[in-house]
Amino acid sequence: MSTTASGKNGTWRNWGGNVTARPAREVTPASVDELAAAVRRAAEDGLTVKAVGTGHSFTSIAATDGVLIRPQLLTGIRTIDRQAMTVTVEAGTPLKRLNVALAREGLSLTNMGDIMEQTVSGATSTGTHGTGRDSASIAAQIKGLELVTADGSVLACSEKENPEVFAAARIGLGALGIVTAITFAVEPVFLLTAREEPMPLERVLADFDELWAENEHFEFYWFPHTGSTNTKRNNRSAGPARPVSPVKGWIEDEFLSNGVFQVANWVGRAAPAAVPAIAQISSKALSARTYTDIPYKVFTSPRRVRFVEMEYAVPRAAVTETLRELKAMVDRSGLRVSFPVEVRTAPADDITLSTASGRDSAYVAVHMFRGTPYQRYFTEAERIFTAHEGRPHWGKVHTRDAAYFSRVYPRFAEFTALRDRLDPERRFQNDYLRRVLGA
Repeated sequence: MSTTASGKNGTWRNWGGNVTARPAREVTPASVDELAAAVRRAAEDGLTVKAVGTGHSFTSIAATDGVLIRPQLLTGIRTIDRQAMTVTVEAGTPLKRLNVALAREGLSLTNMGDIMEQTVSGATSTGTHGTGRDSASIAAQIKGLELVTADGSVLACSEKENPEVFAAARIGLGALGIVTAITFAVEPVFLLTAREEPMPLERVLADFDELWAENEHFEFYWFPHTGSTNTKRNNRSAGPARPVSPVKGWIEDEFLSNGVFQVANWVGRAAPAAVPAIAQISSKALSARTYTDIPYKVFTSPRRVRFVEMEYAVPRAAVTETLRELKAMVDRSGLRVSFPVEVRTAPADDITLSTASGRDSAYVAVHMFRGTPYQRYFTEAERIFTAHEGRPHWGKVHTRDAAYFSRVYPRFAEFTALRDRLDPERRFQNDYLRRVLGA
């Protein structure tokens, strides 16, 4: 099954199945010049333009009734600079292809998210991240960007060249232009030892600061309706590599995490009353394991069970209180939640609209199985997140608008002023950007 968003009879649909759009036309440019020409032609026809990757966003950030740009021909590595330790890659390259290509060259990104289906430009433009004490989101590893702006010109930016564009465009929401290439900082490939083990929620919350401080990459999953979590600690290792055996990997990552979990969710959707019992079983299904491998084989995992997701970044100091409030809400609500809640962290960064901009952050993500009603759960969760001045992931479900963002992002006006300069006629506008950035 393809993990890209699908189109049938001119309708574009995202991966989560909760967003559809009917563009006036689709363009698949084979070069930056062709992409620039498509933007100029859209302007002549009075149409808006959006580029779309694999449709992994749960918001309508990529939806358009104008020109839909598909970047699947703009893929591959342009250059590797071993002196500067950077790699420049075309914007439509899927992260999984980048990770494999880098590993072949003996290189790696420093940190990454847990899904690698997205294109590099889609992932960075929405602020996709993993978890890290010292290392931040994928966008924070960008050293240079090339983008086609509203007038069809090609703009290069870095800390030295157009630095004010660089400050914002690394997480540009598709509002400043269409990213055509990204230069990432890379390092020699290294080994990570992953230690996964179940732990009571109360212990994780009590020891959270310690678990965060002692591990380069700490995260945990809490199973609603239980007091159980599964924790994951990833730390650099001198080796040797001890990967998960193919059979054990298939049982744990495919059979339990995808196959059985899919069936459990089907049962839960059909009979919500069974969800707490299923959650108890799910929380005990994965046993402790330790393995050592190259980064992308440790950080990422297959996600074949489709879901809808909301995720907020709260100040790191507020995360345990946020979790306690979330648990209390689920316990008293009568809601039936079959997906675990994921908790990760990121250090403060300097990107204008990064969810970690200017503050050490913790991410709390709530999910619902695709096709089950999620509005009530997400509404209640969002009330908790926003009380802590949470910032929603730009590519995940939320109901916030420009008035809210101007309060929780100190540099919000800096971004909108840059947008006014680069896209005065709102060539890259859509309903989502109108809501989150203002008219």
